[in-house]
Amino acid sequence: MREASERLATAESTASEHQRRAARDPKAYHSAIYPPGSEYGLCYAESQLMSAVVAVLNESLTESIKGFYKLRKAYATLNEISEAEKRYARSKSSTSVSSIPRQSIDSQRSTGSQRQMPGGFGVDAPRPQTPDGYSSRKAKLAAANMPSDEADGDDDDDFDFVDADEGLSGMPTPSHYLGHLDTGAESAMKGLSLGPSTQSNSASRTNLPDMAMQNDELDTVDFTHPIDEFIHSGTSLCFGILQLMLSLIPPAFSKLLYIIGFKGDRDAGIAMLWRATRYHNINGAMAGLVTLGYYNGMIGFCDILAADSYPKERCKILLGEMREKYPKSRLWLLEEARMRAGDGRLEDAVSMMQGAEKSPLKQVEALQWFENSLNCMYLHRFEDCAKSFLKCVELNNWSHSLYYYIAGACYVELYRLHKRNSPDKAKRYAVRAQELLFTVPQHAGKKRFMARQLPFDVFVTRKISKWQHRASEWGISFIDAIGVSPIEEMIYFWNGYKRMRAEQLEDSLARLAWSESAENTTWAREGLDEQSVLWVLKAATLRNLKRTREAKTILRTRIINHEWPEFKGHLKDNWCLPVAHYEMAVNLWIECGGEAGSSEQLMECSEWLEKVAKWESYEMDARIGLKITTARDSLRKCGVTAP
Repeated sequence: MREASERLATAESTASEHQRRAARDPKAYHSAIYPPGSEYGLCYAESQLMSAVVAVLNESLTESIKGFYKLRKAYATLNEISEAEKRYARSKSSTSVSSIPRQSIDSQRSTGSQRQMPGGFGVDAPRPQTPDGYSSRKAKLAAANMPSDEADGDDDDDFDFVDADEGLSGMPTPSHYLGHLDTGAESAMKGLSLGPSTQSNSASRTNLPDMAMQNDELDTVDFTHPIDEFIHSGTSLCFGILQLMLSLIPPAFSKLLYIIGFKGDRDAGIAMLWRATRYHNINGAMAGLVTLGYYNGMIGFCDILAADSYPKERCKILLGEMREKYPKSRLWLLEEARMRAGDGRLEDAVSMMQGAEKSPLKQVEALQWFENSLNCMYLHRFEDCAKSFLKCVELNNWSHSLYYYIAGACYVELYRLHKRNSPDKAKRYAVRAQELLFTVPQHAGKKRFMARQLPFDVFVTRKISKWQHRASEWGISFIDAIGVSPIEEMIYFWNGYKRMRAEQLEDSLARLAWSESAENTTWAREGLDEQSVLWVLKAATLRNLKRTREAKTILRTRIINHEWPEFKGHLKDNWCLPVAHYEMAVNLWIECGGEAGSSEQLMECSEWLEKVAKWESYEMDARIGLKITTARDSLRKCGVTAP
């Protein structure tokens, strides 16, 4: 981490120095659109964004706060470049609308794209017949009866600037993650001012400049010069990422916006990323990765989605273009596997990852193995899943405790499957499960986010402590003290049920049924929280089988009819009650036909969501919060505002 910080600091200072020199050098490239040295200004902003990511992942809260300050500085640089584009476009429009050639980006670039641009992949890199693929993409979208600019040019009226109060009071940092940032960090954030204004947040609230220009206005700008193209595509990429990521901050972390100074606009961010994907340079490739990662990862993780939340055909066309441009890149193969998994073709996704050539980049290989591990988990291929996650331990040092936990949970399932008919084999599985699960606490807490333990690290450590306590109290073995299927619990938190077909969902119901079967001799001793784990998972599985009436009955009669204090206490699974409320909202969304529902039905769905959004801190609240953020956005598009 320190080495990365030092190299990024060098990149920042070097880019800043080159920008200063270019501004004074008459021989430097002078664009008709941008101020001199803007290409270095873009590099400066990019290095600041990467520095911000590294700082936030640092174990020090102070360094994390500095990281968010870097986001503010990067925004200022990018905004200056964006404003130059708008000034140029408006000057062209005011000169003579009739004299502006209404050419597409493709025809403009056809005469100048032979020059190698900064950030390109070399003159020998394969290029499609249309330089940026935009015309071919429009043709494919037209054939699919889809508008080519369905995500472009959105307004960002909701994009507000927030100046926080000044003054930073020292507060102690908790030793582990507590969900909501209300234990010191939040107070510090409330009092931190990073902007030039000295007014308080309540006294000052202005709109951010429009960062997503209308398509017709941008299309009047000639980006045929490779440096101009590099600057424009890079600005679209960085602004798009910035807006998208900030828009995804869950309610539990909303106070982070006090530090950053503004909130994101998801539609505007996606529009800018789509625009950046048109260019055949490193910015276009990165924009493609982020865009596909967002749809296949983030959106694929969520349940309440507007109809236009996932433009599947457009994503398939983008993926096809990128695989054609970069046929040897493993990253696009990874995205295709994710897309297949999202379509319920889990076996195909596993085959793709297992048949792929080994990547020369260890980080990419780690991503491939992680994706394969998740898909094997959804398919209930327990031995393959365990081996894959143990391979992740060798390739990735991010969350070894999670990898060991899931691997151990796989062997727990194998133990239960063979306990009756193959006791000797079951015993071997039990020994392996215990060995892996006892390894978990040794690795928990080594990686931190904003000076706190990662949520999954806290979760798995508590689970093991709970099982150890039960084993001692009940006088049974550790492996028999494990409660409701821990692997099904992990499947839920990764939203694997959404990727399963009916037969795999039935397998999940069978694994969950073990808890109430005669083979489980401890079910009668289970408390409300452990039983609620079963009911939540069963309800979620039934929901994905479209059996929403059964799912709602379970939620209402088994969990929601209990009070919150009953779920609170040492080692308890307190996440079940708020998550049950979230599940009610999802069931209502499905039953009313999503956006086709009446205003009363959608409002009821929103009311259940808001109960969860306003819930006090609970385990895994940040993970559920991401789903809530997306669900709120979908309901907002339906004209439903939070009650």
